[in-house]
Amino acid sequence: MDQPQLFPRIDSHHHLLDSTKRDYPWLKGMDAIERQFGPDDLAPLLDTNHFQGSVLVQTVSDLDETRDFLRVAAETPWIAGVVGWVDLTDQTAAAMQDLCEGEGGEYLVGIRHIVHDEPDPDWLLGEEAQRGLEAVAEADLVYDLLVRPRELSAAITVARDFPHLRFVIDHIAKPPIASGETEPWTELMHEFAGLHNVACKLSGMVTEADPEHWTSDDLVPYVRTAVEIFGPDRLMFGSDWPVCLLAASYDEVVQVARQVLSDLDVLTSEAEAAIFGSTAVHWYRLNVANLDS
Repeated sequence: MDQPQLFPRIDSHHHLLDSTKRDYPWLKGMDAIERQFGPDDLAPLLDTNHFQGSVLVQTVSDLDETRDFLRVAAETPWIAGVVGWVDLTDQTAAAMQDLCEGEGGEYLVGIRHIVHDEPDPDWLLGEEAQRGLEAVAEADLVYDLLVRPRELSAAITVARDFPHLRFVIDHIAKPPIASGETEPWTELMHEFAGLHNVACKLSGMVTEADPEHWTSDDLVPYVRTAVEIFGPDRLMFGSDWPVCLLAASYDEVVQVARQVLSDLDVLTSEAEAAIFGSTAVHWYRLNVANLDS
C-alpha cells in the first residue's frame, strides 16, 4: 500500500521589514513594529512552532522590495516562495519576466497589490488591471487578493472571470472582527464557495479584532464561515508576522488558530496537515524538496 505523502508545515504569510532601505507608509504610528525584522528574527519562531517553510509576502508597491525578497529567499533555506509586487496596470508581463530572470527568480510564486488602499473599490475591474491579471495567469502565478469587504464584490467578479487564475484571499478579507459584525462579509464570502480557483488564508485576524482585548471566541464566527466555504484543502494558515505583534506574539497566533479550529471540531490530523502545510504547497506550487522535514 502506498504511504500518504507527507508535507512540511508552512507559514503561508509573513513579511520582512527594513526601514533603512524603504519607506512603509502603512507603518506610521505602529510603534511596536517600527523597527527592522529580518530572517534571523523569524527563524527561531518558525522552529519553535515546527514550521519547516514559509511564504514571504510583499509590503509596499515597490519592485525593488520584491527583488530584495527574491534574493533573501535564495539565501534563506526555509523561505519556499515569495509573493511579490508588480504594477498590474503597466507592462506586467515584462516586469514578472524580469523578476523571474533575476537572482532568486525561481522563488516568485505569486503577485499581490494592496487593493484595499485604492480609492475605487472596483479597481480590480479596470481594463488595465484586468490585463495585468491575465498576465499573472499566463505566468502561472497566484494572485493574492488583499481586500476588505468593500472590495469583495469586485474580487468575486474577477475570480469568476479568470477561472484559469489561482487566487488566494489574504486575511479572510479583513472582516470587522472588533465590532463583531458579520454582514455583508459572510454573504459575500459565500460567493466563493463554488469558485474552486480561490483559496483563503487564516491570517491577519488578531489585528482585525480588538488588539488589546481580543479572545479566541471573537474569531470563531469568522473562522467557522471560512471553514464552511473553503474546507481544509482551500485554507492555509499564515502568521502575518511581524504585523501580528500589534496584537499577539507569534506563538499566540499559532495557538489561537489551532484552538479555534479545534473548538469547531475540524482539526483532524488530515485537516491540520492541509491548513498548516499542504494547501500552501499545492496552491503556490512550492518546491519543498530542500526543506527540513
